[in-house]
Amino acid sequence: MTEISFDPYHRDCPSRSVLDRLADRWTVLVVGALDDGPLRFSQLAHRVDGVSQKMLTQTVRGLERDGLVTRTVHAEVPPRVEYALTDAGRAALEPLRALERWTLEHAAEVLAAREAYDAGR
Repeated sequence: MTEISFDPYHRDCPSRSVLDRLADRWTVLVVGALDDGPLRFSQLAHRVDGVSQKMLTQTVRGLERDGLVTRTVHAEVPPRVEYALTDAGRAALEPLRALERWTLEHAAEVLAAREAYDAGR
């Protein structure tokens, strides 16, 4: 089998679509919300405050397509659907949590820099 070489700095590299998925704000929040275990769609929507139903649907579908989240339909009336992280989704938690930590630690600094920049324009 031929080994595939990925270089995200090359414009045609397919790894860019993976990077796009992981770097998306809603992905970071949905994966983080699923860290404690499976959640129903409404629970995810409540946990990720401010996400629209459309964006949440697109995000969980994309995460499912990329193998980071599973969608399980329970045969109940009404049907119960739960989303959970796969092993790959769990592996993404560490770098996504690091990004979340950096954001919380530096948000005030970034906001102050923006304000100073905008005031100078």
